[in-house]
Amino acid sequence: MALIAQATDAPASIIRLHERDDVVIARRPLPAGTEVSPGVVLSTAVPAAHKIALRPIAAGESLRRYGQIIGIASADIAAGDHVHVHNLSIGNLEGGAQDPNAGDTPAKDYAIGSEVMPVVPVAEPATFMGIPRPDGRVATRNYIGILTSVNCSATVAHAIADQFRRDVHPEAMAPYPNVDGVVALTHGVGCAVAADGEALAMLQRTLAGYARHVNFAAVLVIGLGCETNQIEALIESQGLQPGPRLYPYTIQQIGGTTRAIAEGIRHIEGLLAEANQVERVPCGAEHLRVALQCGGSDGYSGITANPALGAAVDRLVAHGGSAVLAETPEIYGAEHLLTRRAVSPAVADKLIARIHWWEAYCRVRGASLDNNPSAGNKAGGLTTILEKSLGAVAKAGTAPLVEVLEYAEPMRERGLAFMDSPGFDPVSVTGQVASGCNLIAFTTGRGSAFGCAPVPSLKLATNSALWQRQRDDMDINCGTLVDGETDLDTLGEQIFQRLLTLASGDPSQSERHGYGQQEFVPWQIGVIT
Repeated sequence: MALIAQATDAPASIIRLHERDDVVIARRPLPAGTEVSPGVVLSTAVPAAHKIALRPIAAGESLRRYGQIIGIASADIAAGDHVHVHNLSIGNLEGGAQDPNAGDTPAKDYAIGSEVMPVVPVAEPATFMGIPRPDGRVATRNYIGILTSVNCSATVAHAIADQFRRDVHPEAMAPYPNVDGVVALTHGVGCAVAADGEALAMLQRTLAGYARHVNFAAVLVIGLGCETNQIEALIESQGLQPGPRLYPYTIQQIGGTTRAIAEGIRHIEGLLAEANQVERVPCGAEHLRVALQCGGSDGYSGITANPALGAAVDRLVAHGGSAVLAETPEIYGAEHLLTRRAVSPAVADKLIARIHWWEAYCRVRGASLDNNPSAGNKAGGLTTILEKSLGAVAKAGTAPLVEVLEYAEPMRERGLAFMDSPGFDPVSVTGQVASGCNLIAFTTGRGSAFGCAPVPSLKLATNSALWQRQRDDMDINCGTLVDGETDLDTLGEQIFQRLLTLASGDPSQSERHGYGQQEFVPWQIGVIT
């Protein structure tokens, strides 16, 4: 089932997404007394992107948006009432995917593979100006990276990278216009964890994904020397090959901080000339892997930017490319829409297993997956995790789900994949980049500020008010869809074409602002002692 919202006939002040919906969405702030539908008059003022009841709903009765159940009325709701956290909750729906054809009872009807639509390849796949690597992969950017095995070596890594900042030392990089920069990607862990535990294995998998990332011409890996995350063990366990393009060393081995900084500078100076010897050439879109993200979502996210990005993803897959959806807690309650598109029971079962892992993870800690939406999401009109998730999966379009990945696990198949991750954007994107994504498409309704070196991020605004307020952070205004200035197909094509120009080297707004180095945040899971 594709959840690509299309507004049905409604007054200009509201949007109704599905004929079965119990609510409509305000296009703009509406005062009390506004008649939003024949006989339905607002009992109170309603902010833009918030929900309005179309009919009386008794306490305990389920309520639908997108034609899907998004929660249970926690109080009696009258026609024309504002529907939000004061009268709608997840109720007893937590833990159950919905059968959209059932009544008010949640059911785990995953209908595995029942709605797989074959991809029809385009006759002439699109191209972009990419950077071919010797192993056959194609880069969208050309960086030199500095990774750290542990928090203790972060200062050294940043001190090295600072010597090659174009805004501070322009003379250092002036001879190398084809090198996008030198970036230090540091983190706060790497020690005081079990040497054979899940936390360390996940960190090593993430670091290895970055070490071999196609957008890095070369990488330094710097440690302290006595940490749990020993560089030798990292290299051996992940099958990495040390050499000039993967240069590991430790502060203790090299003789202290000053010498470690000098060694890093020396080595990078020796790499720059060769790294600069690249040329962008036409490459097929099958080399693109796009990380799909949403952050700072609002009530418009599932109406404009997310389904428009989904339309772009369908185009990308038809052109041979790939996309990776993530944020497991933010597809919770909508996973049945993905299992129906799974190409095999094994793929669906792996997704369901990750959902069950998160349920157990929260249960043991006395937490709830409905802790999401965040305060900002709720201010933007989202009430329950079911509502947020139903809008979030729209980013994935309608393509078959070809594989489900563990966090930072390398992508093996072409097409649409799902990667298990938390909903916190920097953590989730870090895993997607480690999996091999070389582009990021990020939708936002509240105005997230984000980037993720070495991969460029395309920012999609869900509404025109955000576009006007924060235009220098946004790349495309998807609010034109709800404004009636464009249609979903046209907007999807615009996003797809912008992804091609971004992959070809045209900078995104996030890149212009210098975002990227601080957003490397590997998932911290497990006990820290």
